[in-house]
Amino acid sequence: MKIYGVPLSVHTRKVILAARIKEIAHEVEVVIPVIPDNPPPNWRDISPTGLIPAIDDDGFVLADSTAILLYLERKRPHPALLPANDRDYATALFLDLWSGSALFRNVIHPIFQNQVVNPNIRKVAADKAAIDTALRQNAPEAFGYLEGLKPETFLVGGALSAADLAVVSNLILFHYLGHRIDASRFPKLQAYFARHIGSPVLASVLRDETPYAQQMGLDRSWL
Repeated sequence: MKIYGVPLSVHTRKVILAARIKEIAHEVEVVIPVIPDNPPPNWRDISPTGLIPAIDDDGFVLADSTAILLYLERKRPHPALLPANDRDYATALFLDLWSGSALFRNVIHPIFQNQVVNPNIRKVAADKAAIDTALRQNAPEAFGYLEGLKPETFLVGGALSAADLAVVSNLILFHYLGHRIDASRFPKLQAYFARHIGSPVLASVLRDETPYAQQMGLDRSWL
């Protein structure tokens, strides 16, 4: 199976983690849509939205990280990344989708766009107000919600799930961008994050991301 995307991407990392956890053989083909002419010529056939990640599994192409995760869950049911219990299943899916909006769209994306993409790739001025809103308003709201869930090792059903992959992947990029979870305000969330980045599978994924993080000048001091 081929995974198209860049390992530092929140959504691509989620798919890479799922493939590793399920021991599905795969290779990553780096695609960075924000860089002109970087995607392959047939990119829109692979990813109709133009976004990453996408996969090609023996000729079957699919885009969107959640759709891909659901496909991998059917392809290799064990170990499961979606709980068997109906309510836990629904909660895990909700938190995966919530992470794409409250965490990624409202926090990670505006910070990444204005700290990295706009000044370094597009060569335009950063929107400092967007960064400030993400850090001062949106991040505390999202982190406060997660803190209220009283996370321990896992968010749902007492086992690793899609919810954990989505939340932790977003928090990783938040740290790469030089920001931190305020442990005095969100101690349970900080402890939850620390437990996950110390897990063997995530530690191996983070090691593989090292050259990409170094090339982009991201902050690795938290590792």
